[in-house]
Amino acid sequence: MQRSKMLKLVWASLFTWLMAMGCGAPRLATDVSTETKSRLTVSAATSLQDVLDEIAHQFINAHPTIAIDYNFGASGALQRQIEQGAPVDIFFAAATQPMDELEQQDLIEPHSRQNILRNRLAVVAPLDSPLAIGDVSQLDAMRVSRLAVGEFRSVPAGQYTQQVFENLNLLKAFHSKFVFGNNVRSVLAAVESGHVDLGIVYATDAAISQQTKVLMTVPANLHRPIIYPIALVQGSGQPEAAQAFIDFLTTDIAQSIFQDFGFGAI
Repeated sequence: MQRSKMLKLVWASLFTWLMAMGCGAPRLATDVSTETKSRLTVSAATSLQDVLDEIAHQFINAHPTIAIDYNFGASGALQRQIEQGAPVDIFFAAATQPMDELEQQDLIEPHSRQNILRNRLAVVAPLDSPLAIGDVSQLDAMRVSRLAVGEFRSVPAGQYTQQVFENLNLLKAFHSKFVFGNNVRSVLAAVESGHVDLGIVYATDAAISQQTKVLMTVPANLHRPIIYPIALVQGSGQPEAAQAFIDFLTTDIAQSIFQDFGFGAI
C-alpha cells in the first residue's frame, strides 16, 4: 500500500517529463477559465488525436467547468504508465487487450468500460509511388524493401498487422523488411517522408494524410476486430467529471464527429 502511494506521488511530480520521454507531453485540449472546477487527464491512442481535438471543443461547450488534458501515445505504452501509477482519469485504447489487462489488475472501473469505435487497416504508399496492389496477398510478389508497421509488442496497429502477416504466412518473409514505429503516426510519417516503400496504418490516419495514397483497405477477416474501448481509471480524483466525458463520446454529436473522421460505430 505504501509503495503504491509512493508511486503515485512520484508520477504526479514527474509525469510531464515521462511523457516527453515516452508518448509526448500532455496537451491542453480545452481552455482553462476561472470557472473551471475539474481538469481531466485522458490517455488516448495516437490514432484518436485529431478527432478528440475536434470533440474537445464540443465537450467544453456542453461542460464549461471541465477542462481536458490529452496524453496521446501507443496503447501499450499508456497501459504501462497506468500500471506504474500515472495520474490518469480516463484510458481510451485502440485495442481491447490493454484494457483487459488493466481490468484484470483492478486498475479501471469495470462499470465504466464501453466499446466506442471500430477502425480498419489500410496499405499506404508515398504519393509518387508506382506500386499498386489489388489483393493483400500480392504483397509477397511486390518489390518492397522497406515496410513501415507499428511495433508488435505495444502498438495495436502493429499487433493487428502482425496478425495479417501471420494469416498470410508472410511474417517470416517480411521479417527483415519491417521498419517499426512506436505509434501509428510515426508509421505514417515514415511513409510520408518516402523512407519506406509502404506502410500499414489505420484507415482513419490514412484519410487525413496529404502525402500518401491508399493502395487498399486490408480485409477485416485477416485480423481481430479493431475495437476502441474506454474506461475510467481506478483512483481518479474526479470520477463524475470523467464519466461525463465518457458519456459525451456516445452522444449523437460526438458519434457524428467520429464518423466524419472515418471511424465506424459499434
